[in-house]
Amino acid sequence: MVGILIIAHGTLGESLIHSASHIMCGRPAHLKQIGVGMHDDPQVVLPQAIKLLRGLDDGGGVLILSDVYGATPSNIAGKLLIPGKVEGVAGVNLPMLVRALTYRAEPLKTVVAKAMSGGIEGVMQMPIPQVRNAATGN
Repeated sequence: MVGILIIAHGTLGESLIHSASHIMCGRPAHLKQIGVGMHDDPQVVLPQAIKLLRGLDDGGGVLILSDVYGATPSNIAGKLLIPGKVEGVAGVNLPMLVRALTYRAEPLKTVVAKAMSGGIEGVMQMPIPQVRNAATGN
């Protein structure tokens, strides 16, 4: 099973995990997060992330999800990447996380692709419903 580590600003990672747990009827195993605050030193956070990675990898690899590419959390994630073993995707959102969790029994490469497609396909403009007459229901 692919482990998943979210490295994001503040409490975003925990909030995403909380929401995904609601959708999936329980907190998924092998899913952790690190919240990076504005005063956190990346050199202090990096060893914490390494420790979490080791605990998440049961042989299937780890997918790191980060929020904003180029920001401190993704820069930390970038230092952890090992092709084929630890992969990273920036721009995390709830559809991306749910898709990654749904397919994480697949190989890491597939989980990366499914996470990205979930994130992209989960962003859409909502259609405006047809106006109905409230009195008649028509």
